Amino acid sequence: MKTVTIQPNDAGQRLDKFLTKAYPNLPQSMLYKSIRKKDIKLNGKRCEISTRLQTGDVLTLYLKDEFFQQEAKEYDFLKAPNKLTIVYEDSNILLLDKKPGLIVHPDETYHFDSLITRVQHYLYDKGEYNPEDEQSFAPALINRIDRNTGGIVMAAKNAETLRIMNEKLKHRELDKRYLCVVCGKMPKSEDTLTAYLEKNESQNRVYISKKPTLSSKSIRTRYRVLEEKRDYSLLEIELLTGRTHQIRAHMASIGHPLAGDGKYGTNVQNKKTGFRYQALYSYRLTFTFTEDAGILNYLNGKSFQVRNIWFLDPFAAFPD
Repeated sequence: MKTVTIQPNDAGQRLDKFLTKAYPNLPQSMLYKSIRKKDIKLNGKRCEISTRLQTGDVLTLYLKDEFFQQEAKEYDFLKAPNKLTIVYEDSNILLLDKKPGLIVHPDETYHFDSLITRVQHYLYDKGEYNPEDEQSFAPALINRIDRNTGGIVMAAKNAETLRIMNEKLKHRELDKRYLCVVCGKMPKSEDTLTAYLEKNESQNRVYISKKPTLSSKSIRTRYRVLEEKRDYSLLEIELLTGRTHQIRAHMASIGHPLAGDGKYGTNVQNKKTGFRYQALYSYRLTFTFTEDAGILNYLNGKSFQVRNIWFLDPFAAFPD
């Protein structure tokens, strides 16, 4: 038998989801059977698979010890550097300046270094995260940006922050602005572009069209010209929709690909700049909550900005 008290980072989850994360040795079939047979009880009573757990709830599991046994763990995140460029930090959230070239989550090329493993290592060293103290939660990223794009990425230190911020992202209660350098001069000093975007998973790229298709999604991209050179323009971008590769593909579709973009740009244009990455940075974030944000209400109206953007000095040196 095992007794488990639900902690704040575990609250809000379905019972079956929590048990699956907390006890990976417990087969799904056994889990569901145990709930049906009342071998798993919540606060001393019968419970349902879909029951939402609350802080302070007590689970009693009348199961064999073998299902609770876990091998001693070596945490992969400790193999990652703990170096981060922090824009803002408090007890709930981290705002990080992710540099181009760093992946945000592990992928097939992963060698123990990603933004999320750096976050977990950093918080572990600070004593703010210990996997041994958590039953189902680990610090997590709230948003993501492409490997070769730089800029602000948010990380949640607790489950409540992650839940709230996922809702705020869904309802677009954040104002995110980007800086980019595009090839050529824009036809207008500012404009809102509309089109349709279709994603090709196998090619890891998207395609833009003026007319909708069965699998396309509408996109809207607002730009403002900040400065012009002879062959390039510095723009501020506001995404009115948030699709994969939207800025890169949308700008390329109107004949103004991002400088340094090997996927949507051209080699001839990119060689002139010498840029290793596409000149795109998520440089400013403003919290614009329109509904209650619970423990994060104090962030409403606050704005954070990255100052050190790698392509601004090279752009300033381009010929006029």
